[in-house]
Amino acid sequence: MPGVLAAALGAAFVVAPGVLAGRTPGGGYSDEEALITGMRTSFIEYWSSGDRGYPAGLERIVDYWIDYHIVKAVIAALLLAVLILLGARLLRPLVTPGHLSPGRGAVLASSAALAATAAFTSAVLVMVNIQDVVAPFGSLISLLPVGTSDTQFADTVGQVRQRLAAYPHTGGRTPPALQTMVSNFALYHATLVALLAILTVVLIAMSITSWKRRARTAPSERRIRRTLAVAGVLPALLLPLVILVALANLTTVMHPAAALLAFFNSGAGGL
Repeated sequence: MPGVLAAALGAAFVVAPGVLAGRTPGGGYSDEEALITGMRTSFIEYWSSGDRGYPAGLERIVDYWIDYHIVKAVIAALLLAVLILLGARLLRPLVTPGHLSPGRGAVLASSAALAATAAFTSAVLVMVNIQDVVAPFGSLISLLPVGTSDTQFADTVGQVRQRLAAYPHTGGRTPPALQTMVSNFALYHATLVALLAILTVVLIAMSITSWKRRARTAPSERRIRRTLAVAGVLPALLLPLVILVALANLTTVMHPAAALLAFFNSGAGGL
């Protein structure tokens, strides 16, 4: 049952967000190209408005983006819970005293490893979608087609580059749109740093718990001790990667304007 539910939630994660978010006030977008086009037009309007508040077009995009990623975050969280339950069921025979045939043990171990991998992936999906909900504008900036040949948009991007290069000493009054961009971009990455810190604590706790349980297990229970050793090693192996990503995002939090400038200078459509 958990396996079927996990498969259903995986499919829902792909299909449901666009459908559900599109039914909210303001509607959705037919495809990614329509969203990017709307973002480009709204960004030009926002930059030239001189206001901190979003114009109607951009506000509609931001609201849609929040709704879209709330749905994705909820589904990913449900999927994570199901995968944790599935993994626990698969591991239970491996850490319970009693006879277990080598063949069944291998199947359970490989299935548990697959469930653990999927659970970690789901945890990452929860985190990145929370990022998008907390700082939607910082996320939406990555959709801007900064390498486009559109003259009006290219001119706007040129102005943004010029202001970011001197930020916070932009000469005269700093455009409110620029302040919002920088602060929301910093918040976007700070959110991930906080979530990765929580993930780090969870991984450390998982590793310590497994090793403590192994220490309490009789030496004669070799299968259980081996399983618990693997369960203790794997979270520890993930820690360097998690910490490295957290540090990279922390650097962006400390210098958000420089990171934004690098994006607008890249000529690419992603961060």
